[in-house]
Amino acid sequence: MGVGKTTVGRMVAAKVGWAFFDSDDQLLAATGRTAPEILVDEGDEILRDLECRVLTEAIHAHPSSVIAVAGGVVLSETSRTLLIENGAVVWLRASVATMTQRVGAGEGRPRLGTNPEAAIRQLYEARLPMYELIADVVIDVDDRAPDAVSNRVIEATRLQDRVTKYEN
Repeated sequence: MGVGKTTVGRMVAAKVGWAFFDSDDQLLAATGRTAPEILVDEGDEILRDLECRVLTEAIHAHPSSVIAVAGGVVLSETSRTLLIENGAVVWLRASVATMTQRVGAGEGRPRLGTNPEAAIRQLYEARLPMYELIADVVIDVDDRAPDAVSNRVIEATRLQDRVTKYEN
């Protein structure tokens, strides 16, 4: 959270002329509820199952697409396999300090509780091995503008050969 997945994903998709999917938006469209609402009402297991379902739908919806997935999607083995088997996985990596600064007080994010920095650190450390396992490309986003990050994603994934709207 707070690394710029949606912002950068939209930019990459626009620059290369591909479809864009955001798992949070898909989840809301499919269920009428946000991920935090599902987490509070039904728990982590149901949330992960629903995230896997919308990831599957996004993967099969369009042959050329950019998908911004929720950070916790890596907790599902099925979702990890889907990501690994269906394209380049880009990890937008930010420091705990950057993520904390970007999410602020953590309003609307029940996992962050009353101490967002400690919660973000705990989530990051727990998920780190899974991010490392599935990432084809790692891009550090601290102190980088979204446009620079999106250009780096395009270069690192070799999408520049298919770019329709890319500008240096």
